[in-house]
Amino acid sequence: MTQTLTIARMGHHGDGIADTPNGAVFVPGALPGEVVRGEVKDGRVESFELVEASADRRPIFSEAYAECGVAPLQHWADAPYLEWKRDVVIHTLQREGLETEVAATVATPPASRRRIALHARRGPNGRILLGFKARRSWRLVEINECPISDPALVAVFPTLRRIADVFLTHPKSAPTLHATLTDTGVDVDVTGVEKRSGGPSADQIARAISAAAEGDLARLSLDGDTLVMARQPRVTFGRASVPIPAGGFLQASPAAEAAMVERVVAAVKGHKKVADLFCGAGTFTFPLAEVASVTAADSAASSIAAMKAAFPTAKGLKGIEAQARDLFRRPLSPYDLKGCDAIVLDPPRAGALEQTQQLPGTKADTIVGVSCNPQTFARDARVLVDAGFRLEAVTPIDQFIWSTHIELVGVFRR
Repeated sequence: MTQTLTIARMGHHGDGIADTPNGAVFVPGALPGEVVRGEVKDGRVESFELVEASADRRPIFSEAYAECGVAPLQHWADAPYLEWKRDVVIHTLQREGLETEVAATVATPPASRRRIALHARRGPNGRILLGFKARRSWRLVEINECPISDPALVAVFPTLRRIADVFLTHPKSAPTLHATLTDTGVDVDVTGVEKRSGGPSADQIARAISAAAEGDLARLSLDGDTLVMARQPRVTFGRASVPIPAGGFLQASPAAEAAMVERVVAAVKGHKKVADLFCGAGTFTFPLAEVASVTAADSAASSIAAMKAAFPTAKGLKGIEAQARDLFRRPLSPYDLKGCDAIVLDPPRAGALEQTQQLPGTKADTIVGVSCNPQTFARDARVLVDAGFRLEAVTPIDQFIWSTHIELVGVFRR
């Protein structure tokens, strides 16, 4: 049934919401205050006519990104968009009964993202397509430019197509090319290549290596196994130059990373020993080691090895001890964390419930949580608050611009 709707507010998943006698109706792409007309089906309007536009609506940066949903909020002006992300964090905390100061959302600039993952398919005419899946579909939306990514990443798209062409010979292969911009060039890891039938031939590998050389890639790997490395991909964390392992994790935006590092280090200044849990290859570890000695742990042995390899490049640090350990199955106990007067956690989206439950038994008076999921952050924060910690402040950070994704840094004091 076609209805005219007034959008009352923005939902937590980035859909405009209209209140009707039959309940809420979700309208992707609509903004608060707008009047739209469209067919309502199962409480949603997938395509609408814009009857009255919001003053906060602006021209989009990329039609392709609008189609695939990578940047579903690119049509919203910066100020209300950033304030909405702050409100999402506030409401998520409130659902757990948590009240605290929530700072303004820290913005990151366009054309600054340093990693991108592109699906590859062969088009009807044999041309290689790189892009993202369309919203609610398996259809591929081709990406030829990217207003979000660093131009140096966009510049290697032709090389990525040549590499994808090599690995698309098997009908079951569906390659995804993970490109990361490092201090020494672009690092590419390819996943989704069919291997059960024998995997790529020696000739295919040779052609992929040739394409990587022609494109001046720093490294090309297949499922984390290096095929060729012209230069060791390295990134700078604090004073250290870290050799990133193939397929290793990095924060998506250097600007967002810098904002997080600044707040984490500021929160623990004055402490003597800090635990950095879910540390990766040392994003926070090396900056923290400039102000305190650090005990670091992460489940990825390759990341811990990269961190240790970087020790000689960083001078004047307070000291770092690092270990590979699954903090979900074997969280560090209060005994393991003996002597740590501050603790930093940067877990994956699932949060760190098992590890968080160990922290009240430590002597730490400061805990800093870095999270890419406000829901699991709030769940874990409830554990700490119930144990006597106070959630002092939270800062949202817009690492994935124009998306519904929210990063944050929260500081707890005992």
